[in-house]
Amino acid sequence: MSVPLLEFDGVGLSFKGVHALTDMSFTMNAGELFAVIGPNGAGKTSTFNCLNGVYKPQVGDIRWKGESILGMRPDKIAELGIARTFQNIELFAHMTVLENITLGRHVRTDVGWIAGALWWGRAKREEMDNRAKVEDIIDLLEIEAWRAHPVGLLPYGIQKRVELGRALAMEPELLLLDEPVAGMNLEETEDMARFILDIREELGIAIILVEHDMGLVMDIADRVLVLDFGQVIGQGTPEQVQKDPNVIRAYLGEELSI
Repeated sequence: MSVPLLEFDGVGLSFKGVHALTDMSFTMNAGELFAVIGPNGAGKTSTFNCLNGVYKPQVGDIRWKGESILGMRPDKIAELGIARTFQNIELFAHMTVLENITLGRHVRTDVGWIAGALWWGRAKREEMDNRAKVEDIIDLLEIEAWRAHPVGLLPYGIQKRVELGRALAMEPELLLLDEPVAGMNLEETEDMARFILDIREELGIAIILVEHDMGLVMDIADRVLVLDFGQVIGQGTPEQVQKDPNVIRAYLGEELSI
């Protein structure tokens, strides 16, 4: 029997007696597109923060390929192959698209700064490999026209693609997308949905998607987990979740009409 890519096992997280997550459990497999939904304050971002090491749960365990990563530093978790984008764009506004995406390669860089500065031998080969991978990402996300532009001058939707590109530059096996279409118009949302599906299908990267756009979630997710006040109240395929009375009552208020 194969080991799941990721396991949350009875995870509990509290802040001074306030329960952000309570007995949270789920598993996901390699290549899966898994969505986490719920009202504001339900615990979605706390889930991401536990997973990439920003928070350490007081209860339960988080396992990556069968091995516990609880208490591991965020940089070490990134090295394992878990990358993240953020709800609020976290880019260097005065740096170009190319430079911002290249920053994601730091977790895959092995040579020291002296060899890198001299740019010879293994350092030169590694740099050329990094540049090739970044150019592939620029092509995938269709941002060639902006590659030399400072990110701060670009439209919001393009900036979101650049942040996605920087995460892809880390060569993750699992990509955490925190509200990737928040603030986007319809055309930008459709483009981002297409890129997310391309990443999963062409690169084989598993994805956990936190998103308020229910239409997007129900269209592209393989499975959906629903949180309310830090507790799992529903889990299954999009079709199953839409019909779950607990989900309808606590999150939607009425039946979904997607």
